[in-house]
Amino acid sequence: MKDILSEIIAHKKVEIASQKDAVSLQHLRGQAAIVLHEGTTPCRSMKSALAASATGIIAEFKRRSPSKGWINESARSEEIPVAYEAGGASALSILTDERFFGGSLRDIRTARPLVNIPILRKDFIIDEYQLLQARIVGADAVLLIAACLTPEQCNDLTLLAHELGLEVLLEIHSPSELSYINKEIDMVGVNNRNLGSFTTDVENSFRIAGQLREATNGTEFPLLVSESGISSPATLHNLRAAGFHGFLIGEAFMKTASPGDALKEFIKVSDRL
Repeated sequence: MKDILSEIIAHKKVEIASQKDAVSLQHLRGQAAIVLHEGTTPCRSMKSALAASATGIIAEFKRRSPSKGWINESARSEEIPVAYEAGGASALSILTDERFFGGSLRDIRTARPLVNIPILRKDFIIDEYQLLQARIVGADAVLLIAACLTPEQCNDLTLLAHELGLEVLLEIHSPSELSYINKEIDMVGVNNRNLGSFTTDVENSFRIAGQLREATNGTEFPLLVSESGISSPATLHNLRAAGFHGFLIGEAFMKTASPGDALKEFIKVSDRL
């Protein structure tokens, strides 16, 4: 099977170069500086929201995926994020990749004034340019994927994100990526989806959580988020028992006629466990 991640990153490099031709990096830095100075869109802490939440659900707004095609092609970003918040979501994840996931930065810009919970810009972030975009449209946190970056790149982007007031969710997929974790990382996400084949295996979260616990050797344990493949309240309950405080769930809700109601029912069943 073709490595989907490699294809996405190759496209992303071309996309960013084209965006820089249209709007320069220097201009974007200026826009971000204005946003920071005016303080009109203060960042909300996703880490604090998850730590304090009884559910810890990060409800994802996603129209399509590379492996399954369209999930909810007509999904509207002025409706579903609002319904997610009303349904009990602790935070939102909004896909901004257009070619592979059918999203855009407009989705965050549209949702931001309508909700009061943190928003994660979920994309394949490899450049400062994308961090500036995230801050300008109103994101509160960004996803950094270890498989897309070197440890040095990850650290540099984390520091830049923090300068912009953005929190970082570091996504790892295997024990070999535990070395990416440092004290600057706000949250660690274990992705249960193989980024080469896009198949899911929730057991990945349990395996890596145990190995991370051994690696930290009793020192401060990072806030853990399990991502992808969570389709039942029972799975969430077991992940919580394993030390997870955040649960990123998208497809299970987005494939229904009413994602907000699906979330509400999911939480109701989870509360009974």
